[in-house]
Amino acid sequence: MSGAGGFEAYDEHDRDQEKDGREGRGERGERGEEAGQGGPGGYGDANGPDGPDGQGEPDGPGHGDGGDGPTDGPGPGPTPGPQPCIPMPRSSVEDTGRALPALEELGDLAPPPAPLVLEHHVLKALLGAWALAACSPEETAAVEEHLGDCGSCADEALRLRGAVGLLHRPESLDLDPGLRTRVLGSCLDRRPPRIPVPEWAAPYDAETARLDALLQDIGDAEWHAPVRLRWFEDDSATSRRTTVAGVIAHLLTVDGLVAVALGLDDPLGDVDARAPTPAARTEAYWRASHFPPTRAVRAPWREQSHDLVRTVSFTGGGAGKPAVPYGDFELPLHDAMLDRAFECWVHAEDIAEAVDYPYDPPSPRHLHRMIDLAARLLPGVLAARRRTGLAAPAPGRHLVPAGEPGRSLRLEIEGLGGGDWLVPLDSPAAVGSAAHEVAHVALDGVEFCRLAAGHLSPTEAAAGQDGDRKAIMDVLFAAASLSRM
Repeated sequence: MSGAGGFEAYDEHDRDQEKDGREGRGERGERGEEAGQGGPGGYGDANGPDGPDGQGEPDGPGHGDGGDGPTDGPGPGPTPGPQPCIPMPRSSVEDTGRALPALEELGDLAPPPAPLVLEHHVLKALLGAWALAACSPEETAAVEEHLGDCGSCADEALRLRGAVGLLHRPESLDLDPGLRTRVLGSCLDRRPPRIPVPEWAAPYDAETARLDALLQDIGDAEWHAPVRLRWFEDDSATSRRTTVAGVIAHLLTVDGLVAVALGLDDPLGDVDARAPTPAARTEAYWRASHFPPTRAVRAPWREQSHDLVRTVSFTGGGAGKPAVPYGDFELPLHDAMLDRAFECWVHAEDIAEAVDYPYDPPSPRHLHRMIDLAARLLPGVLAARRRTGLAAPAPGRHLVPAGEPGRSLRLEIEGLGGGDWLVPLDSPAAVGSAAHEVAHVALDGVEFCRLAAGHLSPTEAAAGQDGDRKAIMDVLFAAASLSRM
């Protein structure tokens, strides 16, 4: 029905729209019916002449019940289309009369539990567990709150936390020096090479690879970091100042002695050295450089090290020929390659110290070979020192025939790569004998190597000593005399 008794046709869509409008206005329509059902301001007095809008425009007839209720007079006609739905304001949960949610349902909004209240002696007993991070969260909170009030417990906690730091050895970011050897060994076991690297050349191959990895990690400026080369000469400490690039140039020229003995190119080229010694060759290379060496020296050094390993691999495991001359002495090829591996490690530590880089000793089996070389060289060095007056003959000393046992010193090297060596004292051709042992020296393996490199004074070596003191000092100074530039 519409108007004062007229009809209008409408379809199901219009019926649905009218129904939706009626439902949207249901609450307000009910209020209108209670206020007078269709009088002026049919929604009550909310929009009437005194309503809040202040316009004084009464609603049309029939609006109190959505257009279906009785009217007080003729209306203007039906209102076209659905009316807007305005939701009422949401009420607070406190105004609904419903029960509030329990604290357990609030999750993170729940207040924290009350802190533990513990006695002083209990909190003090928990300090050890707290330093090890073994306390529960509640106990940790109680202990930390107590430390802010108790000075004695705070001091004890500081000492315990420092002790915990000593229990855990700081881990180096560098790989284990033996990892390369283990990986290569596993690979070569599965697929043996056609021409394997001989065992006596493996330490040089490993140490040059480790040093090259260090050089890859340093920047351009660090190649000019100052480095001091140290060695012993005439029983006194000697040093030479250079740079990281200068150290690599030194290794390049001294490795060139082995290269020349194998028929490879000499890195000095046309530069003439005053003597065929490592020091003279190094000084000649430095003087011939128009500018201080830079990182460009790394490429020829690494290429030469690869050539040396490749070439000695073809020589097989023979008697160690040809010999490599060092100027004042010469070494078999086997020992020369060990000597170069030893010096590569020593100078790599010099570089690592200059650029503040962690560096570990060689793998135990390679370290053992280096120590064995130094122990085998000691009798000859002792004889040379006596000829030059640096070491006086011991009382009762007498020469023994070659191959016969004589007075001996037991050199005990502790740690990984260590062992026992009997060093003949009276003649380089004599044989060490336990029956003729007159002294005993014990040293850590790395410490003995640093003594042989001239980085440690014989008088400062922490050596366990027993027996003939004169023989012990002769051997320690002879070990330091093995060092050179």
